[in-house]
Amino acid sequence: MKRGDILTAIEGITRSVTDAAGLELFEIELKGAGKNQLLRIVIDKPEGVTHGDCEHVSRSVSERLDASDPIPDTYQLEVSSPGVERPLRSPRDWDRFRGKKAKVVLKAPLAGDPKGIKSFDGVIAEVTGAAVAGADAVDSAAATLELPDGTRVNFPLEQVSRANLKFEW
Repeated sequence: MKRGDILTAIEGITRSVTDAAGLELFEIELKGAGKNQLLRIVIDKPEGVTHGDCEHVSRSVSERLDASDPIPDTYQLEVSSPGVERPLRSPRDWDRFRGKKAKVVLKAPLAGDPKGIKSFDGVIAEVTGAAVAGADAVDSAAATLELPDGTRVNFPLEQVSRANLKFEW
């Protein structure tokens, strides 16, 4: 079985478990090869993931993977949450975390920015476009970050290189 087919099978199994449990499947990663494989499943939900959620997904997915056996050789299964400084990937993420602090790195400085700055820390103030409709396409969505000095920076989400929430320690 090709790696893409293996990942498709794993995603189908995992999504059936997470959907039934009211969880969001955030990411699936299969690393390594042969007897040194790691299957990492990242789950989320609006009120935060509990240890019990991770345990439930781990047991249920493990049982179903053992029954269908899509992964050749042995593997280690890890189930976790995206964490408090989780990545912001889809417009839905941006909309969901409106009002929260974030760090944003753009692919290039914004047009007309004389300083050429492409990295910002601030609060997600506004999200427009596809995010409002709940879509995952970033090509028609934009966000506004309010910086600590009150300045607002507006940028299309397609220009984001990486972004994540910032947790105040």
